[in-house]
Amino acid sequence: MANKEEKADEKQSSWKDFIYNPRTGEFIGRTASSWALIFLFYLVFYGFLAGMFSLTMWVMLQTLDEHTPRYRDRVASPGLMIRPRSLEIKFNRSIPQQYSKYMQPLESFLQPYNDSLQEANEPCPEGMYFEQDDVEEKKVCQFKRSVLRQCSGLADSNFGYSEGQPCILVKMNRVIGLRPRGDPHINCIAKRETPLQMQYFPTEGKLDKSYFPYYGKTLHANYVQPVVAVKLLLTEDDYNSELVIECKVEGSDLLNSDDRDKFLGRVTFRVQVSK
Repeated sequence: MANKEEKADEKQSSWKDFIYNPRTGEFIGRTASSWALIFLFYLVFYGFLAGMFSLTMWVMLQTLDEHTPRYRDRVASPGLMIRPRSLEIKFNRSIPQQYSKYMQPLESFLQPYNDSLQEANEPCPEGMYFEQDDVEEKKVCQFKRSVLRQCSGLADSNFGYSEGQPCILVKMNRVIGLRPRGDPHINCIAKRETPLQMQYFPTEGKLDKSYFPYYGKTLHANYVQPVVAVKLLLTEDDYNSELVIECKVEGSDLLNSDDRDKFLGRVTFRVQVSK
């Protein structure tokens, strides 16, 4: 019994000596000078790593442009988006509560295009790029809301939804430095046997070259991209059936048929209107 107590005391004493040995002054098996050297080594080692990482980041940042991404090969062609921001538009033209959720986003989106605000921008000549590479303060071409006529929300605040002929706004995503060749325009079709009548504003769904190139959010702070309004001229026969509409950018070198990206140069949405 006494031997067991002595062994327990020795074991407890050895643990205490391992944590701190008063005879040698060691803490967890090392003296203060040994711990100081280890701490100094890791301080220098990690300080060197941090300095090398900082230097590498600094060198890399010197190669970047503050306003233009260095590598843009993956976004050579822009995608298409619509407003209202819904790929399935379904409503009863006789129930305002059903289509008001589509009208409000359209009104909000078109606020920067108000004629009073656009008067401060440049009346650019049509059919040619608005080059400003050597200009520090980039100017913006006018795109007045009134150009969208029946789909501007000015004469008809319901954007055609109350009469069962809704307006859809189609826009291209912004790509810095994009200069589309040819005469880019938006063309929409209904995926069915008989064609669906549509109206385009501006005429022929034109995306004028004067709105290109775009110089980025910082340099081109007040830039507004061109928009094409598509008014679906639905008839009585078109009501209560789902229509699949596909819009593409055509007439230029921009891609619109990449199977890997269904939004590259095109957008597909569904519309169903009831009386």
